[in-house]
Amino acid sequence: MRIAANLSMLFNELPLAERIMAARVAGFDGVEIQFPYELPAIRLKELLERAGLPLVLINLPAGDFMQGGAGLASVPSRQAEFDAALQEGLSYAAMARPMCVNVLPGRLAEGVTREQALETLAGNLRKSAEAFALLGVRVVCEAINPLDMPGFLINTPAHLQALLECVDHPNCQAQLDLYHMARQGLDIVAGIRLLGARIGHVQFADCPGRGAPGTGSVAFGPLLQALQAVGYAGWLAAEYRPDGPVTSASFGWLTAWQQR
Repeated sequence: MRIAANLSMLFNELPLAERIMAARVAGFDGVEIQFPYELPAIRLKELLERAGLPLVLINLPAGDFMQGGAGLASVPSRQAEFDAALQEGLSYAAMARPMCVNVLPGRLAEGVTREQALETLAGNLRKSAEAFALLGVRVVCEAINPLDMPGFLINTPAHLQALLECVDHPNCQAQLDLYHMARQGLDIVAGIRLLGARIGHVQFADCPGRGAPGTGSVAFGPLLQALQAVGYAGWLAAEYRPDGPVTSASFGWLTAWQQR
């Protein structure tokens, strides 16, 4: 079982450039970074090579999404901005070589119907999947709970399933975040079974609190078994908020997970 550290959430006591080696020292098998673009791609590649770790996932640039806006991927009037973000992501990925690129659906924009947003999103995912396929990079799309992030367009495994059927491209799969499913009180095992072979990447945190495994009420054992049962052989990415100023103090779960 390969476990990656999400460096946007973990090791925040260090500059981004130092978090990669910190993940290696802690025993992680790889890293992911939500938006790594503050580091030049050639610099990130050098840091990864020095640490001997793969880059598992990055996000495509998402416009104003992290500032509370709608983002780019599902807004018809922002097509030119999305196309520019896609080109930026492609150029960055050509050097940094992530395994996956996550295209965030974003929030439902004012004045846009859900149907219009989904149609725009599906088209942009299809376009992204085609473009990144030339680099051998998988495109994924994730569901985020509407309690933490009101207005987010895609919330559940059923939403993801319907979206991927509409996209209908072999290089586009689901990014399943176990925390976001637990936050909504969903049947996560049923969601895993629904998405099955469409799952391209998995992230996790405990719930409530979005802390490390063991700090909340999520029973991860059955979820990991369900992933194995549907044939998932990809990465598990730790995307949680450490409880305290030193990230390494939150790794009591790591050895047991790696030995599964």
